[in-house]
Amino acid sequence: MNKKRVIVWFRNDLRVHDNEALHDALSSGGEVYPVYVFDTRVFTGTTAYGMPKTGKFRAQFVLQAIAQLKESLQSLGTDLIIRSGYPEDEVFALAKELKTSWVFCNRERTEEELKVQDALESHLWEVGQEVRYSRGKMLYYTSDLPFPITHTPESFTQFRKEVEKIVQVREPIAVPEEIARFEEEVELGEMPSLTDWGFTKEEADSTDAILLKGGEKRGLQRLQYYLWGTDSAATYKETRNQLLGQDYSTHLSMYLAHGCLSPKMLFHDLKKYEEERSKNESTYHIFFELLWRDFFRLMGKKHGNDIFKKGGIKQELRADLTEDESLFRIWCEGRTGMPFVDAAMIELNTTGYMSNRSRQNVASFLVNDLKLNWQMGAEYFESLLIDYDPCSNYGNWNYIAGIGNDPRESRYFNMITQAKRYDPDGSFVKHWIPALADVPADKVHQPYLLSVEDQETYNCVLQKDYPDLCIKKEVYN
Repeated sequence: MNKKRVIVWFRNDLRVHDNEALHDALSSGGEVYPVYVFDTRVFTGTTAYGMPKTGKFRAQFVLQAIAQLKESLQSLGTDLIIRSGYPEDEVFALAKELKTSWVFCNRERTEEELKVQDALESHLWEVGQEVRYSRGKMLYYTSDLPFPITHTPESFTQFRKEVEKIVQVREPIAVPEEIARFEEEVELGEMPSLTDWGFTKEEADSTDAILLKGGEKRGLQRLQYYLWGTDSAATYKETRNQLLGQDYSTHLSMYLAHGCLSPKMLFHDLKKYEEERSKNESTYHIFFELLWRDFFRLMGKKHGNDIFKKGGIKQELRADLTEDESLFRIWCEGRTGMPFVDAAMIELNTTGYMSNRSRQNVASFLVNDLKLNWQMGAEYFESLLIDYDPCSNYGNWNYIAGIGNDPRESRYFNMITQAKRYDPDGSFVKHWIPALADVPADKVHQPYLLSVEDQETYNCVLQKDYPDLCIKKEVYN
């Protein structure tokens, strides 16, 4: 009797450690066919405001992650089948060709991903096959929580109190010892390149600016480096708001976003570190960030598309926000005349990354100073951020716009106060804006106040070397 065949459809779980879909497929006793589909809608499509849905930095990171996933599967004895197109069509075509019994995959929860998995499920039913869903994105299993998803507390603080000391984090699933190579001859497919998705060679070459490259092995290496190699975890709370370098923060968000690193693996390694090296407020705050990540995902499950809508989960429209395209481009390109904002935007445009502190500041400036629709900024982040995750991204923008999970009505950040607190010597600003290199630290965050004589002295002439402030100067005198 022929052995049953099953497909493992990798999505945002680009790893072999703690991969429940892979584990379930192997446990089914069937012949396993690992598959990844580059969704052309994701890699060549545009957002509602016409921005690339996936910018070059994230696209390159995913390519690197898939290359490492393929190598990992080969080292275990099998291989990865690669396709480009619509996953609901490509996976279905393979399922028909191979006459499989099931497709195993991790379940996604936001609209675009739901449409894909629902369409695939519908196709498979027509030929007597089915999708079997697993979990892989969250620290906690929803079935372990002390409340149903629909009753998830709206306040993060309440969520944390009900979960952190009560619910146990399950142990990560071990890497399989081996995976038997599938017997059926099947076209493995080829890896696409950035130029296949419309990026120029120059754009592709510029992705070398990525600080940390994609892949499971690199994610695990980064985790080991941050915990055991440098003991940076022991000072995370003190350094997390810094702006330059690699070790002020974990820089694990991109590996978590694409599933190169399991949140359970991070948690249990952190607990081991606390037992053997150091347990303090800093190590707790790393766990605290994982809680926020789960909370935003639960909000996405609970509120559905409301997190993407203009009124957010509160369904409250802000009448003061406009959609001034020219002003928005100024913000995107880092030409606002507010150095602390511009430096962060230039960093994002150059590397596909910016710190959490910078994200809060540039978002507040767009919403509360420029009075622009928060959705425009959220889509820009969606386009460019390597570590883009829909629930975290839109949850944070809801939060900043005052239409999310924050009891405070205003999340206003004064840019000069923030700049002087987190970049007191101007090193971050000067790193990304060379035109301000000669401006003294006590003046560098407000070049729009420089006299004509000072502009000449410091080699920074407004509107020539650096833009003037794009909003009324009285706000930031």
